[in-house]
Amino acid sequence: MNLQSLHEPACYGSVGSSRGRLLEWLRAHIRRLGRGEDGSIVIETALGFMITMTMVLVIIECCMMVYTYSVLEDAVREGVRFASIHGIDSSSCSGPSSGCADSTGANVVSDVTVYAGKFVGNLAGMGVTVTYPDGKSTPTSRVSVQIVYTYQPLFRFPGASHVLQVSSQGRIVY
Repeated sequence: MNLQSLHEPACYGSVGSSRGRLLEWLRAHIRRLGRGEDGSIVIETALGFMITMTMVLVIIECCMMVYTYSVLEDAVREGVRFASIHGIDSSSCSGPSSGCADSTGANVVSDVTVYAGKFVGNLAGMGVTVTYPDGKSTPTSRVSVQIVYTYQPLFRFPGASHVLQVSSQGRIVY
């Protein structure tokens, strides 16, 4: 009994057969692949490129989310400014006071939506809430504007969709 027959299953035949030669050839090439470093640079470059590109895309996504948050902050401030100068003494009054044509604050919501729409593309997930904590829109009364927006990510990374909440308060001037 030779040593080669101990390492080969019976289905491969003897060493002299074509299957035996093929098996020897495969073993020799597999051993050679394990010893050399041919192609390792290509694999390392490909892995490094994938990781680098993923990090670049994540950074871009984070920057876009911060930009969107900043635009929403500005839109909320614009809504408070709009509501503060359109009190009961204004010809185009917005607020719950009697005599105001816009008792629900729809003009404020419209102003906020138009402002945010100039800078943020998709406003489908945005909700604007205008409240008057003092219950009136007379001078020195408070007004509060809040935006709740489901962020629409540029790239579909898992966990990239977040709910952004922004609010601001002010007082009605006139």
